[in-house]
Amino acid sequence: MIIGVLKEIMDKENRVAMTPWGVESLVEKGHNIIIEKNAGKNSGFKDSHYKESGAVIVSSNKKIYEKSDMVLHVKEPQPEEYDLIKENQIIFTYLHLAAHKILTNSLIKSRCIAIAYETVRDNKNNLPLLIPMSEVAGRLSVLSGALYLTNTYGKIGKLLGGVTGVDPTTVLILGCGTAGINAAHMASGFGAKVYLLDINVSRLRFLRQVMPKNCFLLYSTTKLIKKLTQEADLIIGAVLIPGAKSPKLITKAMLKKMNKGAVIVDISIDQGGCFETSKPTTHSDPVYEIDGIIHYCVANIPGAVARTSTIALTNSTLPYITKIADKGWVKASKENRAIMHGLNLVNGKVTCPGVADAFNLKYHPAESLINI
Repeated sequence: MIIGVLKEIMDKENRVAMTPWGVESLVEKGHNIIIEKNAGKNSGFKDSHYKESGAVIVSSNKKIYEKSDMVLHVKEPQPEEYDLIKENQIIFTYLHLAAHKILTNSLIKSRCIAIAYETVRDNKNNLPLLIPMSEVAGRLSVLSGALYLTNTYGKIGKLLGGVTGVDPTTVLILGCGTAGINAAHMASGFGAKVYLLDINVSRLRFLRQVMPKNCFLLYSTTKLIKKLTQEADLIIGAVLIPGAKSPKLITKAMLKKMNKGAVIVDISIDQGGCFETSKPTTHSDPVYEIDGIIHYCVANIPGAVARTSTIALTNSTLPYITKIADKGWVKASKENRAIMHGLNLVNGKVTCPGVADAFNLKYHPAESLINI
């Protein structure tokens, strides 16, 4: 199979979808890898590294789309790429389609095979291709929040963990998934008072045994969220419903009762965000203010640590990329239900329930399209 690796074009998106040793592994299995010029530059990988691994360097994303059977991205295709995508071409990347109607319609029109990293789900109900970036985003969310709590970048002038004789900052984290847990570990490690909320009692019970003593596990209710938003200096939204839009847990009305200068970080922004006032921002222009509350809603948080993120991503995606390349997407889906769960669009048909619900489109079970 001819596999193309694109240079990312989203603002300050420094990751690349494949490391040189990932390329080498695929080449050893007989696949042809083409990589857009300078695709790995901002992750610390030179074109020469990819050439030594057996890849061919091409000059543009147009040539990647023209020549490739499967195209690898990190972020979703951008508007200037929509018309380059071909029928039956496999697009394997983070898609987050439930939050992107125009992208969804464009991919439907292209009749491509759209497989989303974030909906690949294994037999333990884990999301193996989302987990590594959720780990990164969870940890960075606390570092970013801490930065905007300082007077240098924000208004409130608080140190996350406080010091002797001074109360620590209160951090509220919504969601006990991978991102939320990593955020909680980071904030707790800094010495903050951390509230971690979820509606999964079993998960709360387990985490109560392993989280630090300054992290308080609570069952999430609207009443409790309203109360804690008035106490918190930093709020991190880490709510995920795989393939679907995130619920809005903090309303605009709640902002008026929050501490002025407080910071909210919306990790869920890729799926539409879990704050009513959230809108996507970029690393170049990461924050905006509403009612005195600083909003940090960068849609590609892990892009800030591209080397770490690229290696972690390749470690997770390579087995699935290899399976699809070796078997083709139909046979790979039949043999590996995790890949089947990743199917979002097949030749113009929506195969992800969350995407169909988001835009009132007809849902086609993937099984019905691959004759299982």
